[in-house]
Amino acid sequence: MTIFSKRAAAAALALPLAALLGGCATGGADGAENNTLYSVRQPVVERNNYSLDLVTGAGGLSVPEQTRLADWFEAMDVGYGDRIAVDDPMNSPAVREDVAAVASRHRLLLADGAPITEGHMAPGRVRVVVSRSSAHVPGCPDWSDQIRTTLGNNTSDGYGCAINSNLAAMVADPEHLLNGASGTGETVVMTSNRAIEAFRSGGTGGGGN
Repeated sequence: MTIFSKRAAAAALALPLAALLGGCATGGADGAENNTLYSVRQPVVERNNYSLDLVTGAGGLSVPEQTRLADWFEAMDVGYGDRIAVDDPMNSPAVREDVAAVASRHRLLLADGAPITEGHMAPGRVRVVVSRSSAHVPGCPDWSDQIRTTLGNNTSDGYGCAINSNLAAMVADPEHLLNGASGTGETVVMTSNRAIEAFRSGGTGGGGN
C-alpha cells in the first residue's frame, strides 16, 4: 500500500470517529455549554394585579360594599405575600379605613401606593387592587442531556433545577427573591410555616441537580 493510500484510509476512519465524539458532546437544548458552577436555571418572579371597583359614599364604604369586598377577598384567598392597595381619586381617609378594616381580617396592611390598572374608573367609585406574585423556574426539569457524555466537565442542562425550584416553591413571599426582606427579630408564623405547607402539599420543584 502506498503512503497516499495509507493516509486516505486513516482519514476515512477519522471522519466517523469525529462524528461519534461530536454526538457525545453535551451542548444543552440551546447548544450552549455551562462550564461554571453557576446555575443558569434561576427563579423568575411574576406579578399579577386583580382589581375590584366599589361604590363610595360620604362616610366611606357602605355595609353592602364592605361585604362585597370581604367576599372578594375570601374568593381570592388573600394572605401573606399579597399586597392590597386603594386607588381612590378623592383620597378619602374614611374609604381607606374601611378597606383596611376588611384587609386586617386577613392580617394584611394596605400598601402606600396603588399600581396602574387597566380600565376607566367611574366617578364615585374606588378601586381596590390585590397584587400577587408567584415564582417558578422556567424549563425545569430538564433531562435533555442525560444520554450524552460530558467531555469538557461542564454541568448538566438541568443543573440547579431542584434547589431553585424548591426555593421558589417554599419562599413565603416571592418578592423577597427580588428585594430581600427586612427582619424585625420576631418569628412570623405564616412565614415559618410556608416551607412545611409546601412539603405537605407536594409543592416541591423538581428534577435535575
